[in-house]
Amino acid sequence: MSYSKFLPLFLFTGLFLFSFACSTEERQSYQDPAFTPVEWSRSATIYEVNVRQFSEEGTFAKVEEQLPRLKELGIDILWLMPVHPIGEVERKGTLGSYYSVKDYFDVNPEFGTKEDFRSLVETAHELEMRVILDWVANHTAWDNPLTETNPEFFERDEEGNFMPPYGTDWSDVIQLNFNNPDVHDYMISALRYWVEEFNIDGYRADVAYLVPTEFWVRARRELDSIKPVFMLAEAHTPELHPAFDMGYWWEMHHLWNRIARGEGELSEIDGLIEDFRRDFPEDTFMMNFITNHDENSWAGTEFDRMGDGVEAFAVMMSLMEGMPLIYNGQETGFNRMLEFFEKDPIDWDFDSPFVDFYSTLFHLKREHPALQNGTAGGPMIRMSTTADEAIYAFSRSRDDNHVVVVLNFSDQEQLFEITGEVPHGSYIELFGQEDGLITFFSLPAWGYRVFVSTN
Repeated sequence: MSYSKFLPLFLFTGLFLFSFACSTEERQSYQDPAFTPVEWSRSATIYEVNVRQFSEEGTFAKVEEQLPRLKELGIDILWLMPVHPIGEVERKGTLGSYYSVKDYFDVNPEFGTKEDFRSLVETAHELEMRVILDWVANHTAWDNPLTETNPEFFERDEEGNFMPPYGTDWSDVIQLNFNNPDVHDYMISALRYWVEEFNIDGYRADVAYLVPTEFWVRARRELDSIKPVFMLAEAHTPELHPAFDMGYWWEMHHLWNRIARGEGELSEIDGLIEDFRRDFPEDTFMMNFITNHDENSWAGTEFDRMGDGVEAFAVMMSLMEGMPLIYNGQETGFNRMLEFFEKDPIDWDFDSPFVDFYSTLFHLKREHPALQNGTAGGPMIRMSTTADEAIYAFSRSRDDNHVVVVLNFSDQEQLFEITGEVPHGSYIELFGQEDGLITFFSLPAWGYRVFVSTN
C-alpha cells in the first residue's frame, strides 16, 4: 500500500525483532512449506496493472485489448491493483485509493462490470497468461457495509471508535480485527469467491506482514484446494512463506537506489543474497524491481532515482535470482510520477527502444533453463574482477546452459579483467555488442554485457 511513505521505523523494527525472537524450532517450521510453486511461475515475469491509469478510459476492456502486446513483450503474470469499489467516506483526492475497499465481492464500476473482468481473465488464459488480484486484507473503507452488519470485525480506539491502522496516516481506511476468528472466515470466503467464480490464479497480498501468518496459511490451503494458486506477499518476512511463493525484495531495491547515488557498496548485494539463502525456504522467490506503483507515485520514477543506471539495474533485476516485475508504462520508458488519487493516464510510446530492450530480457528469462525461478534455475555465482568496487559480474548455470552478466555500476568508464572462473562454452552477447564472451573489458559508465552460451 504505502501511499504516503512507509510505516514508521518503530513498527518495522518491532516486526523484525519479533521474527527473530521465535525459537529455532519455530523458525525451522517455517522453512518447510507445504506446497510447491505452480510450474507456470518458474519462468515468469510479472506485470503490474494500474487500471485507472492504463488508458484514457481506465477500464478492464482497454487492458484486455493490450494483452497480446504484453504477451509478446514476455509477460506471464498480470497483477491487477485492487479492482473493488472504493470508499467515499474520508476518501483521499477525487477518486480515492484502490486500497480503500468498500466491497470485497464486487468490482469498481469505473473499470467496468464483472463480465468485463471475466472476459479479461479468460482472454489472458487463452494467451497462456495468468491473473492475480491485489488483496487488501488488513483494513477496509470507512463505508464498507461490514461496519454496520458486523461492527465486531473492526478494532476500536480508546473512545470506542473505528480507527485507521496503527502508526499510519492511512486516514481513508479502518483496521480489521484479526483476533476475531469470524474475520478470518469472512476474508477467506471472499478470497475463495474470485478463484471459484472468475478462475483467477492467485493474489498479491497488501501489507501481508500486518496480518497474522496463520490466516495466510489457512487461506493458501483453502485456495489450493480449488486450484493451485500463486501468492505474492508485500513483505520480506520468512515466516510468511508457508503461504506465499514470492515476497518483495525491498532491501535489494533500496540498495540499488543507494548504489545509483554513489552511496552503496557492491559487496552489500552479496550480503543480501547470502541473507536470503539463509533465512528463506529453498524454493521461495523474491520479486526484483526498479519501480512499482508505490515507488512511482511517492519516491520518483526509476529515472529520478537511478539516472543513467536504469538499464544496468533493469538487466540485473531481470536476470538475477528471483522474478522481475515491470510496472505499466515502464516497458516504454515512461518517465512521469502518476497521481495516486486522481485520473492521470500513462503516455504510451510504443516506438521506444525500451520495448525491445525489455522484450529481449524477458524472453531470455522465460526460455533459458538457468534463469528459472526457485530451485528450477541456477544460483548466482559472482565472478571476481580487477574492479570489483565498480563491476558486478555473475554467472548462472543449469546443466550445460550458462548466462554471464557483467555490469558497470559506476558513472565512470571501467577497464578491467574478469579473474574469476567463467563457465566453459561458446557464447553470444545478447544485445549484439560482442562476437563472443571476452574477459578483458572496457565498459562505459553504467554499461552492461549479457553473454548466453550456445552449447
